Amino acid sequence: MFNTFFHELKAAKVPVTLKEYLALLEAIDACLAEGRVETFYYLARMSLVKDERNLDKFDQVFGRVFKGLDLMSEAIEAPIPEEWLRSLGARYLSDEDKAKIEALGGWDKIMEELKKRLAEQKGRHQGGSKWIGTGGTSPFGADGYNPAGVRIGQKTNRNNRAIKVWDKREYKDLDDSVEIGTRNIKVALRRLRRFARQGAAEELDLDGTIQGTAHKGYLDIHMRAERRNAIKVLMFFDIGGSMDWHVKGVEELFSAARSEFKHLEYYYFHNCLYEYVWKDNARRWSERTPTMQVLNTYPADYKVIFVGDASMSPYEIQVPGGSVEHMNEEAGAVWMRRVTAVYKHAVWLNPVPEAHWQWTPSIGMMHQLVEGQMFPLTLEGLDGAMRELMR
Repeated sequence: MFNTFFHELKAAKVPVTLKEYLALLEAIDACLAEGRVETFYYLARMSLVKDERNLDKFDQVFGRVFKGLDLMSEAIEAPIPEEWLRSLGARYLSDEDKAKIEALGGWDKIMEELKKRLAEQKGRHQGGSKWIGTGGTSPFGADGYNPAGVRIGQKTNRNNRAIKVWDKREYKDLDDSVEIGTRNIKVALRRLRRFARQGAAEELDLDGTIQGTAHKGYLDIHMRAERRNAIKVLMFFDIGGSMDWHVKGVEELFSAARSEFKHLEYYYFHNCLYEYVWKDNARRWSERTPTMQVLNTYPADYKVIFVGDASMSPYEIQVPGGSVEHMNEEAGAVWMRRVTAVYKHAVWLNPVPEAHWQWTPSIGMMHQLVEGQMFPLTLEGLDGAMRELMR
């Protein structure tokens, strides 16, 4: 079974090595799993998964290989007499009886009720609808029927209705092929880092203090500047029109970028970059910033990120006056070339699925203008974009 588990993980493209697999077997031989499915699950996940984007793939393989093993991720320890937990046979209920049984209303309520009944119950109970026991309709115990129950002492699942099982797959939104979300976007952005110590010396330099104290023979405190991400980022966001369909994903990206990058500047544009950009969409016609001023303000060491679907009429890119909103004196392609000429590290993040790019001519044109550095707005695409910006 363990060999099958290893090969299934490899087939699912989880980068597990033979050394990690052997380390897991050694941990099992050392009884670190404690004979519990839950402990084994976490032990295996810790040993074999190095990147959290593979957690969902791991859960799927674990569920397939070890199908039938139930996992209670939250255990309540209580002095329950062993005789309570013995199965005394199934109690057969009519369809009418089963129809009257209702779920208690979620895991938290069930756990609260279980703790209360553990404190109140003084003896063994068989059958019935309230106390912890066997063969009844209570949501707590074994070999009974309740559509939202907690198994205590039962070897197998009878009605497949337990709430907490490891097949829940809490990490499915971390898959690197799905659109980015709030839980994982910061992880992808962290590839774009170059640390430096800047500013006032406000952090204790422990190594320097130890060395100075040893050298001088008395306490010699050394301070240093805080270590921060020195990467500087300039972002341009396409706003309005077809981008309205992608607002949620772009908002998450913007929020994560603001928390990850200390040196972040951003501007908005519509469809294609032209002679003006803006920061306040409510005042986009009255408070605009000349694009040339932006190029002259931020030096060439900034990393540039365009975010947009690049879905527009080709005239908006190729022809002066092609903008749908104003009479632009120069074509959008001219401004895009100016940006890429100043900033050697520039990428475009596109929320449109990559498989659909070929059906929109303007996407192909913008792809060429950014010298092929267009990436889908997925975890995998964002990871690729960050790697490109760090080259």
